[in-house]
Amino acid sequence: MPNLIHAPVGLIAGATYPLRALFLLVRTPRLWGYVLVPILVNLVAGIGLYAGLLFPGLRGANALVAGWDAKTDAWVANLPAWLSWLSVLNWLDAGLGWLLRVVVLLLLLVLIGFLLVQFGVILGAPFYGQLSEQLELLRTGKLPAAEPQTAATILGDIGRALAHELNKLGLAVKVGVPLLLLNFVPGVGTAISSAGGVALAATLVCIDFLDAPLERRRLPFREKLGAIRRSLPASGSFALVCLGLVSVPLLNLLAVPLCVASGTLFFCDRIWPSFNEGVGSEE
Repeated sequence: MPNLIHAPVGLIAGATYPLRALFLLVRTPRLWGYVLVPILVNLVAGIGLYAGLLFPGLRGANALVAGWDAKTDAWVANLPAWLSWLSVLNWLDAGLGWLLRVVVLLLLLVLIGFLLVQFGVILGAPFYGQLSEQLELLRTGKLPAAEPQTAATILGDIGRALAHELNKLGLAVKVGVPLLLLNFVPGVGTAISSAGGVALAATLVCIDFLDAPLERRRLPFREKLGAIRRSLPASGSFALVCLGLVSVPLLNLLAVPLCVASGTLFFCDRIWPSFNEGVGSEE
């Protein structure tokens, strides 16, 4: 049946995978050990990121707004009496200042959440790999044959990991730079840039959370992106929910292992069947 018909179902289904993973983890105590250690790692990384980015960023925004307010107050104070009605600009200035603070706060939370995913996935990789394997075995009853661990295969894995990160960086630059330039187009350009930035961040987060089972198949980066594209719109809603979870302070310390688990479940249910059948998965 055409994917278009299944789109509403897939859109809803993709967003539910973090909740499905939570229920499964709660019911499976033997998997808790793979989650607790990464949470401690995320706690340390999160403290560093919030201390290094959030508070300085908010202080910078407050300083910018304070300077803006001072200039507006001085300008209004020097107006002739017949233009005293322009003092209403002080109220407008205050409203714009609070709006700027809110926008900066939201952007910082998304940025910190994105960086926490990058650091958390890398630092917790051994535990997340084991968690993903156990979940796939639980879900499908089998795992792809593992290559013998030799010096050559270990070096190959390191090379693949570095290539994966470079490909992600390349994707971020290719898409991110044009989006940044769109900010110079007033109105529509800024709106498109903001929406595109969220979509780019969600795509990169989606790649990270689906990577463990995809990497076990030794798939090239382009095929990983293709798997995500073929599973739209479910992969889109899954990515946006995960991005939202990792952007919420404190919650994101727990969200990274949860999203890794939900990514494996998503792969088992909606991506791997399409590889076997040669067509996009449908639900």
